[in-house]
Amino acid sequence: MSEQQYIDLYEQARELICSHAPEAMNAVRDQAFEDFRRQGFPSKKVERYKYTDMQKLFAPDYGVNLNRLQIPADPYEAFRCDVPNLSTSLYFMVNDSFYRGVRSEEYGGRIPNTTPKLPEGVIVGSMQELFSLHTPHSSLLEKYYARLAKTSDDAVTALNTMLAQDGMLIYVPKNVKVDRAIQVINILKALSPLTSHLSPQNIMVNRRVLIILEEGAELKMLFCDHTADDRNFLATQVIEAFVGENASLDLYCLEETHYKNVRVSNVYIDQQANSRVNHNVITLHNGITRNKLDLTFSGEGAECQCFGCVIADKQQHVDNNTLITHHVPHCTSNELYKYVLDDQAVGAFAGRVLVEHGAQKTSSQMTNQNLTATKEARMYTQPMLEIYADDVKCAHGSTVGQLNDAALFYMRQRGISLDEAKLLLQNAFINEVIDHMQLEPLRDRLHYLVEKRFRGELNKCAGCRLCK
Repeated sequence: MSEQQYIDLYEQARELICSHAPEAMNAVRDQAFEDFRRQGFPSKKVERYKYTDMQKLFAPDYGVNLNRLQIPADPYEAFRCDVPNLSTSLYFMVNDSFYRGVRSEEYGGRIPNTTPKLPEGVIVGSMQELFSLHTPHSSLLEKYYARLAKTSDDAVTALNTMLAQDGMLIYVPKNVKVDRAIQVINILKALSPLTSHLSPQNIMVNRRVLIILEEGAELKMLFCDHTADDRNFLATQVIEAFVGENASLDLYCLEETHYKNVRVSNVYIDQQANSRVNHNVITLHNGITRNKLDLTFSGEGAECQCFGCVIADKQQHVDNNTLITHHVPHCTSNELYKYVLDDQAVGAFAGRVLVEHGAQKTSSQMTNQNLTATKEARMYTQPMLEIYADDVKCAHGSTVGQLNDAALFYMRQRGISLDEAKLLLQNAFINEVIDHMQLEPLRDRLHYLVEKRFRGELNKCAGCRLCK
């Protein structure tokens, strides 16, 4: 079985793994290993993994940078954000390491939109570095790390927890509003054969992110994933987000990688009373992508808006799986996911809303709408409601179809070519999701990128078109 190589790796390299990681990460590592060894990778018979073959994805022999070798990278020189007025606080992660390189001042101010001074008390940095320096915030890792991401429930989360050696910590204190969005560019870059005995062809990274918003805090975060090399990559990612009472989190996850990339991302969010979360996942270009979102309402009056848009063609595969748990009364959730699939692409959406006993006055809406441009494209959709309360307002629905023939005929009668008519209709279909995004400069830029994607222009350029 494909999990055996990871079991052997951990047993042989445990001391090495722990030597490059903070104690808070090491404290839960052995338990994660035991959970992973007990579970193994889920088969397609497991309900939440029925549309993606995890055994197959993890079967190749990927190299892992356990020695934490410095990977040559100059992201500030290579990636320049040209989004007008976005004005983000810009950070980089190279594979699964927080980038500690020079800032724009050391380039003579030539790099726009890089990191300004953050509001007092806000922390953005490496978990390993913050813990090793014994800062006042070292205890945050001990208190919050791996609290939401239960390794006993998910083998991929267990694998990430047992192998991750560093990660990014974002902390916003009570009643602090971060006006400028924090943008994190995740760069996948192969190890050079001159600096490592590992094959440059297959590289595995295990990225970890911990977001903590205290009571009344506000934060907008944008993660942009892309590849800097034409290599095979496997990236596991675990994001844990704690959103305190009356706090607000806007979380955007944009993938624009290449067809050799495998991305498995698990996001865990806990919301306290009267908090607000906007979660947006955008897949513009990829190889195989599997995104999981587990969101729990732990305090009354909380609200979440979850949006997703997927554009896939060729043999690309995108699987989004969500679970929203209404644990307490008076909470509101809204989900809208849209897919446009061409060629032999495969899409999957499985969404479940769980309304537990006593969670009265729940309001929930789940919608999944999909377009298949060819007979060979495949879309699997499974919206689910599980309700144990009797005073709720919940609805769900899904559609799978093709472009409207009448609309195509109408446009062609007015001199618009068939290809252009298809592009306009697909663009209008997917833009409904983008229009819900709160970060206006990003929203405007994505309208442009989506059009380029449908025209087949986006994947002709390497790297993230948002940030280059």
